[in-house]
Amino acid sequence: MRNQTQPEQDLAPGVVPSTPWRVLEVTVLPDFCLSVKFIDGTPGEVDLSRLVNSEEAGVFAPLRDPSFFAQVYLEYGVVTWPGEVDLAPDTMYDEIKKSGRWMPD
Repeated sequence: MRNQTQPEQDLAPGVVPSTPWRVLEVTVLPDFCLSVKFIDGTPGEVDLSRLVNSEEAGVFAPLRDPSFFAQVYLEYGVVTWPGEVDLAPDTMYDEIKKSGRWMPD
């Protein structure tokens, strides 16, 4: 079970990302939430409870299983789960910069 990922584990050798929305760390929190830290040091929380539990969850429906949700990892600075499920890091960054929290629908 992964609960935190460091960027050294998912960067190509010699590549130094400079976009501020790349996620540096992700940690699983209770109730379908994540703690994230971006490469520029911006911290925040992502609350996926509404999205995961909605009837229109679509590709995010498997995240309802807490053990699957806990399999979150970083792939090139993007919050990702098995099966190519991921979150838009630029949108997440913009919302977290505004309020410290992102709660997608």
